[in-house]
Amino acid sequence: MKACFKPMMLLAAMLAVLGNSAPDKMDPANPTCPQEPDWSDYSEMKLTPVEKDGTSVLLAEGFVDAGLPERLRKALTEHDDITEIWLRSPGGDARAGNEAGRIIREEGGAIITRIPAGWTCFSACNFIFMGGRARIIEDGGNFMVHMFTMTNDRNAINYSIEMGTDSTVELIGEVEQESALLATEDNDFLIRMGVSRKLLTDIMYKQKAIETDGKDRSTRRCLTREEALKYNVANVE
Repeated sequence: MKACFKPMMLLAAMLAVLGNSAPDKMDPANPTCPQEPDWSDYSEMKLTPVEKDGTSVLLAEGFVDAGLPERLRKALTEHDDITEIWLRSPGGDARAGNEAGRIIREEGGAIITRIPAGWTCFSACNFIFMGGRARIIEDGGNFMVHMFTMTNDRNAINYSIEMGTDSTVELIGEVEQESALLATEDNDFLIRMGVSRKLLTDIMYKQKAIETDGKDRSTRRCLTREEALKYNVANVE
């Protein structure tokens, strides 16, 4: 018994290390993505200048709120030595994300955007990431996309139905118009950032806007490394 005690202890320690280094559990409903994405729960995106191995980095973490573009512009002006922006976000205001991406491209010079290993950049965060001239998704980093939807306000939908056919038709017309505008803005943004528009037609627009009760309940898609490079989302290997 004494002779095998130490080897057993060593084996237990090795198994513990392997268990701690195991990859994140994948989401059963969205099997290309982690079940618990690390994307920060700040109610508005927090911008924190830090030093990482001698590099000036701006950590951008949390919800993409309407006030982000102004704060981002100010941060880049006050900290003009920043060379990288690291992103961790559940998304938020699509147009604020679009504007923030343009600010990085226009005022950030050669700023690199990065999704570090284990972090997730979802929805409106995608536009911020694409603002970098050089874009890096580390192994284990998640560039998560979805199909935008204008029908997530269930109260408005239910109210329009209660009001009758004319009200519902009017709401549908507004949704169609706003969706067309957003699709146009998405296309224009990708062209300006040098990202393939096929990202929209091949990936994003093929996702379901809302979860259904069918066998396929997925509404999110995490790009593989090969896909990120194929569509020029990431342009640094």
